[in-house]
Amino acid sequence: VQLVESGGGSVQAGGSLRLSCTASGYTYTSYCMAWFRRAPGKEREGVASIESDGRTTYADSVKGRFTVSRDNAKNTLYLQMNSLKVEDTAKYYCAADPSYDCTARRMATPFWKGQGTQVTVSS
Repeated sequence: VQLVESGGGSVQAGGSLRLSCTASGYTYTSYCMAWFRRAPGKEREGVASIESDGRTTYADSVKGRFTVSRDNAKNTLYLQMNSLKVEDTAKYYCAADPSYDCTARRMATPFWKGQGTQVTVSS
């Protein structure tokens, strides 16, 4: 299984970024997909999850600002991040798991994860 993230970078507070994750090596369409993040000195935080049927969950810290989506035809997962805050600064990881327990919180410890992409938000 390979998960490859892209789209990270540096942005000012209030700005937007869109992360992408291309998946290969497994039956993408049937798996729970998610994003989690890890900031220096902090524990992993599940950010958003999406089931194969499109149902989503979000961490309270990003609700209303982040949107997770998936394109099953392209085996690609997205995370649209708007109204970014300094506290969103972290390394963001794409995650995949065959479990039916598909929540943002649970997906902070997925079966598979990518190498991560850095997001830095400055004031």
